[in-house]
Amino acid sequence: MTEPLRVLVVGCGNMGRSHALAYQQLDDFALCGLVARGESKQRLNATLATPVPLFDELKTAIAETQPDAVCIATWPDSHETLALTALAAGCHVFIEKPLATTVTGAKRLVATAQLAGKKLMVGYILRHHPAWQQFIARAQTLGKPLVMRMNLNQQSDGSAWQTHRQLMRALSPIVDCGVHYLDVMCQMTQAEPLSVSAIGARLSDEIGTGQYNYGQLQVRFSDGPVGWYEAGWGPMMSQTAFFIKDVIGPRGSVSIVAREAGGEGQSANVEAHTRTESLRVHTATLDDQGCFARQDEWITNEDEPDHDALCVRQQAYFARAIHEDINLLTHQQQAIDSLAVVLAADRAVREQRTIWLNGDKHHEVNG
Repeated sequence: MTEPLRVLVVGCGNMGRSHALAYQQLDDFALCGLVARGESKQRLNATLATPVPLFDELKTAIAETQPDAVCIATWPDSHETLALTALAAGCHVFIEKPLATTVTGAKRLVATAQLAGKKLMVGYILRHHPAWQQFIARAQTLGKPLVMRMNLNQQSDGSAWQTHRQLMRALSPIVDCGVHYLDVMCQMTQAEPLSVSAIGARLSDEIGTGQYNYGQLQVRFSDGPVGWYEAGWGPMMSQTAFFIKDVIGPRGSVSIVAREAGGEGQSANVEAHTRTESLRVHTATLDDQGCFARQDEWITNEDEPDHDALCVRQQAYFARAIHEDINLLTHQQQAIDSLAVVLAADRAVREQRTIWLNGDKHHEVNG
């Protein structure tokens, strides 16, 4: 039997916790340490089946534990530096989204991983959700152009609002969460994004003067599809229509209908953000009288994995990628592409203009 991969988890918040629990459930991994600057690592360690060594700094942790892999689940503005440290030490890297805070940084990570011969996998959790993949597959049967409508507004207070304020020191909401949904749109269309427009508003004096906590982007793809994505964080956000996930095409539409996850008080619940509960499939075909020929089809997702179970699936695939030497270049390029779109949207907000993405590798959003 292959020896378990020794893995360090860096960052002990919501995602670090989920990944640490996943590693302890999988025979492919042996969790060998937790890294964080504050007390979060002690709190997480107390919940683990088997406590592990704790560290304040990644280089020290690597030197003392000699890991095969590092999982990075920290604030986005630290992703690139930590990943480069892990790769330089000869470790495979699992990194939470976004890959970096600039396209240049994301490309640098991919190139470094390639040169080192190590796996670099980005935490696009929806790619491992069977119902979300069915949602994408159904969208691809609707014809073109597609109209894609998605949002994730979060009415946050207490620790959730504190987390959001911390995140906004580096990224706006449409960048942080938007990479997930732009990745979904790119899978649905299988087309290149051409241009991005966006609007944004600063709705709180508790965030930096140059930042905004509400944004909406509009993206146009090469063969006609269009989509919008909306994200807002804070105690002022509305609970009404905060969880919209649907796509419309000439042949009909398919929608995620999550009555519980999209219900009252759920907008800031991380567990609810990946839930689908059911898909509603509408067919546009009319009969001889000009009326709908078919009733809508409802697909109930009774056994869908929860957030922690999805992290287990992600980490199982990460282990496979390492053991079977799976080529992750396409996955990495798609992570760069989705990041480029949301960064272009952020620029569109700040410059109040449409940003065009051409074949020259999104030169307008390189930073």
